[in-house]
Formats: sequence, C-alpha cells, structure tokens
Amino acid sequence: MNFLLTLLIGIVAGVIDVLPMIKMKVDKYSCLSAFIYYLIIPFIIFGINWFGNLWWLRGGVVSILMAMPIIILVAKEDKKSPIAMAFMSIILGSMIGILGNVLNLM
Repeated sequence: MNFLLTLLIGIVAGVIDVLPMIKMKVDKYSCLSAFIYYLIIPFIIFGINWFGNLWWLRGGVVSILMAMPIIILVAKEDKKSPIAMAFMSIILGSMIGILGNVLNLM
C-alpha cells in the first residue's frame, strides 16, 4: 500500500509540474523529464532519514539537491527557467515531504 500511495503522490506532483509546461508549449522531452523526476522523488524523500525532528525540511532540501544538475544544464541555454525550476522543486518537494509525514510514509 505504501508503494502505491508513494507512486500516486509522485504522479500528482508530476502532473502539477507538467501542466504549466504543456500550456507554455515546452517540448515533450522536457515535460517527460519533469514528470519522471516527480514520479521518482517521493521514493527518495521518504527513504532518506535526514534532519530528525525537522521532517518538514527534508522534502524541499532533497528535491532541490536532486534537481541541481538539471537546473545547471538548463541555465546554460535559458536564464529564466532555472529560477522557476528551483522554486517548483522546493515547493513541490516540501509538499511531498509534508504529505509523506501526514500519511506516515517516512
């Protein structure tokens, strides 16, 4: 059950991130990459035991750290997107962490 719930959280986070990208007509490979990132990141966030009682910090920190290589690659070609990517990574990662704590998945 935990696996399916974690997978569902990843799917929802992926859709939340990708919908604005589709609206802005971002290429399909970038959309697929973002969706897969958010599909996988809940498993990593829920599997890492960092920060002890500061559980609410874990999601945002892990998410931004995992996104940094992609953000750096995008920054080479586009100066505006990395800011949005970092913001979404922190926000969605934090939401995933909070939801994982509420549902006892961490």
